[in-house]
Amino acid sequence: PIWICKVCAASATNLSGGEPHMNKKNIFQLLFVVFLVAEAVCLFAEEPSVGGKLQANPIFQDDHRIAIHGYDAVAYFKEKMPVKGSNEFEFEWMGATWMFANAQNRDAFIKDPNQYAPQYGGYCAYGMSHGYAVKTEPDAWSIIHGKLYLNFDREVQKKWNQSIPEYIKLADQNWPKIPKKELQN
Repeated sequence: PIWICKVCAASATNLSGGEPHMNKKNIFQLLFVVFLVAEAVCLFAEEPSVGGKLQANPIFQDDHRIAIHGYDAVAYFKEKMPVKGSNEFEFEWMGATWMFANAQNRDAFIKDPNQYAPQYGGYCAYGMSHGYAVKTEPDAWSIIHGKLYLNFDREVQKKWNQSIPEYIKLADQNWPKIPKKELQN
């Protein structure tokens, strides 16, 4: 990034003559900046993946254990659109709290969660086809052969739409290989 170049240039320039000049202080400043950038890349790039060490929750959830951003999984099938759930109609399943817009949708999910729960635990179907458990957005969805698939966002969904059968086949192979956290009782 540009700010790194400016820091490096300022650290390496002798203010009296404008000539590049590296002393111990400048070298440590430069190394510190490089370390910060490397650390940031590692923090933001790491996601649970095939062959990786990081474990995914069995169900995509937020820090409060709410599945799929609190959206009603059944509504995707019945309303043909994402509908925000209510904490009035909740159900605990697979280590996450699922929220529903009404009692009928909650009860339908309780009767057969596997019919309504999104594939790959609610992680991005396109990302899973590439071996990564990536977060999703509720408005990037599709129902294919009676199964709900979510994607990272609408731009990623456009890529997903280009070869859905191939991506499903790859994602079906990758999902069991993603390291997952143990469910807590």
